[in-house]
This record gives sequence, C-alpha cells and structure tokens, in this order.
Amino acid sequence: MASLTQRSSGLVQRRTEASRSAAAAAAAAADKERESGDEDAQSRRGDEQDDGDRGDSKEARLTLMEEVLLLGLKDREVICKSDAPTGDVLLDEALKHIKETQPPETVQSWIELLSGETWNPLKLHYQLRNVRERLAKNLVEKGVLTTEKQNFLLFDMTTHPLTNGDVKRRLVRRVQEAVLDRWANDPQRMDKRLLALVFLAHSSDVLENAFAPLLDDQYDLAMKRVRQLLDSEPEAESAKPNANELLWAVVAAFTK
Repeated sequence: MASLTQRSSGLVQRRTEASRSAAAAAAAAADKERESGDEDAQSRRGDEQDDGDRGDSKEARLTLMEEVLLLGLKDREVICKSDAPTGDVLLDEALKHIKETQPPETVQSWIELLSGETWNPLKLHYQLRNVRERLAKNLVEKGVLTTEKQNFLLFDMTTHPLTNGDVKRRLVRRVQEAVLDRWANDPQRMDKRLLALVFLAHSSDVLENAFAPLLDDQYDLAMKRVRQLLDSEPEAESAKPNANELLWAVVAAFTK
C-alpha cells in the first residue's frame, strides 16, 4: 500500500501550458547545443544505441521536443553559436530571436520570453506560439499521430490520437533503461540527450508516464534515481570536464 501511495503521488505536479512551452523552448536549445558540440565516446555510443531504438525510418526519428510531447500523450488519444538553419521550424524561430536580441538575455530570461511568461508587453512577440499543436502536426507528418475531430456538445475539437504505438513503446523503453539497466550513477556519464529528456519530461509533468508500466520495485528504484538527478547541483555539474553548460543552465532555470 505504501508503494501504491507513493506511485499515486510520484513527482506529479500539474503545470500550465506555458510551462510546457518553456520546456519545448529549452529542449530546442539543448538539441542545438548537442549538435554543435563534440560528444565523448560514451555519448556517441549512447547515440548509436538510441538511433537503433528508433528504427531506420527517418520519418520516425523524433526531436527532443516531440519526445516530451509524445510521453505526455495517452495511447487513446543564451548565446547563439551558430545561426545556420536547422530544419526545425520551432528551433529556427527561437534561434532567430536569440541572434537578433542585443544585449544578450540569460537562459532564465529566454525561457520566460519564449514561453510568454514575461510581464513586459514590449517582449511578448518573443513567445513561441501554439507549440503543442505545431509539435503534434510534426508527429502527424512522421506517421506517429493522426488528426481527428471530436464533438464536445457545443463545439468540435481537433485531437491527435496515437497511431504508431511502436514509436512510443521504444521511447518509453529508452527512458526506463536510462534509469534502470543503463544507470551510470553520475549525470556526466549519461548520454546527454537522454539526460535532457529526463529533466524536460519531469519539468513538463510527463516523466511518470514512462514509469507507470513498471513493477512496484522497479518503479521505486526508477523514482529514487530520478530524484538523485533532480537533486544535482547545476553549477557544480556545469563546471565539470566535458559538461554541457547550456543543459545545466536550463536545469538551473527550471529548478530555481
């Protein structure tokens, strides 16, 4: 019973859509930093394993933001180092704002600006709008979701039910394995993309969805290890060799 009570409480704390937009913007920055930096040997091995998990189809390769959104779906339903286009509309939009803004803003400020949580009416144009809907449409194009109209008495609403369950199952398995089978007990030794996914999924209140299918003892262990990650000191971690400073800056902004 104690385990079930803990499962019901977990790490769940509902957040607003603005928080989800902030997580998406942070994920975009993390993806860009990962592409521009050199990864160590272990990270490369982790990336190769991730690519294998995702399958060979390019259409099934998801961005970090799309993975965070996918984890939240029910089965039924900063300094710009490079301004070169990435091919991702949301990421390119965020990079355009970052490049054109002088003087530079802090990571905390950019999260607030891109999510629309700023009180400054002159900076509302920085907000990334309709983030969830735009990500859902990307997943529709990749064959992971579909688009349907549902009637709610007085109005119709567009929904995006899951159609490719294999993609989500592989994603859930990767998250589970990251904190169970492949646990390194050190954030610096974890694959940076998986580390970013765990932090952002938690901030978006969808991480527990990946752990819900686990047995109670596995669930308890996974939550314990996630708590260890959440208790990490961002400033200390960012100062370590080969650390991704932007990733830890984003973590600090969310845990501040």
